[in-house]
Amino acid sequence: MHVKIGDEAPLFTLKSSDKSLVSLGDYKGKNVVVIFFPLAFTGVCTAELCSIRDHKSDYDSLDAEVLAISVDSLYTLAKYKEVQCYNFPLLSDFNKEVSTAYGSIYQEFAHGMKGVSKRSAFVVDKTGKIRYAEVLENAGEVPNFAAINETLKELQ
Repeated sequence: MHVKIGDEAPLFTLKSSDKSLVSLGDYKGKNVVVIFFPLAFTGVCTAELCSIRDHKSDYDSLDAEVLAISVDSLYTLAKYKEVQCYNFPLLSDFNKEVSTAYGSIYQEFAHGMKGVSKRSAFVVDKTGKIRYAEVLENAGEVPNFAAINETLKELQ
């Protein structure tokens, strides 16, 4: 089941790469872009997250926070964040509960891996409602960032 536009965003609390707890509820009153990505240190994921890193000022100017989630361990995410100098939280959904709640999980992924986050993007508005939802079946594609930014502009 996918989360749809207009739905209440499923709340979550996950460990960040710095081992702190990050809750979606902490961002009430802010717009949040929730990104799910399959695996750290892979080509498309790195390109996607580097693009977000390099355009972070755009999100800041639209009063939006970015939270990026994968099923990688927080230790893997800590190294990934360090190597790539990401300027937004990387959250570990190691137990796959949040990816499942958002309908963003592959039952079967490459190389026989099961339970990997689907590449997805959601915009959660200041009241906790989903205003943009995109879940990609093809891990080689990236979300439509122009549409995400347009949604954020409409929320201004």
